Amino acid sequence: MSRRGWQEVQDELIGRINDGAWPPGTLLPAETALAVELGVARTTVNRALRGLAESGLVDRKRKAGTVVAEHPPARAVLTIPVIRKEVEGQGKTWRHHLLLREAAPAPAPISARLHLPARAPMLHLVALHLADKRPFLLEDRWLNLAALPEAEDVDFHATSPNEWLLAHVPYTTGDLSISAEPAGEDTADLLAAPEGAALLTLDRATWNDGRAITAVRLTYAPGYKMRAAL
Repeated sequence: MSRRGWQEVQDELIGRINDGAWPPGTLLPAETALAVELGVARTTVNRALRGLAESGLVDRKRKAGTVVAEHPPARAVLTIPVIRKEVEGQGKTWRHHLLLREAAPAPAPISARLHLPARAPMLHLVALHLADKRPFLLEDRWLNLAALPEAEDVDFHATSPNEWLLAHVPYTTGDLSISAEPAGEDTADLLAAPEGAALLTLDRATWNDGRAITAVRLTYAPGYKMRAAL
């Protein structure tokens, strides 16, 4: 039997999730089967799976087994919402327009925020989300192509960057800052806001097992109210 500890087993399982071998919604093999395959004790597998469940990467249900989480941040203090569902939950029709898509080196503030080398290759996406044809929020996002090479082939006109990430890319840690930022000329035009108006702005960065995933700034149109369960 292998001498691998639960953390090494956990790294192996995370690798399979990251590589797409176990996409969201996949039912994992039973603990006994994984123990045999990996050559470790069942208790070692159990401890590794408990760690994944605590980080939100998998959902464990008694008698139903362990499933790769559809939206891994579900156990975060503040859950990252699917913007489409947030709009539709208000009884409104959601649409989004992709305004910018470009492969570009990370600007210094982004590489510093994500702890990446200077000018790391990134995919820059800007999308405007609408609710009943009125501006809802502006999504300005940078994706780390070293961690997400498949993003280069995604049609972000058809699927918003926000929803694609939540459906396909797990994360284990992140940070969030909330502020009221004055609207510049371009932002004011896009969000139908007076120039200089204070707009709710969320700056968020996420990592998966230490690998930088994305940095995003979400700027909301005037009148938005944030609600969160405590």
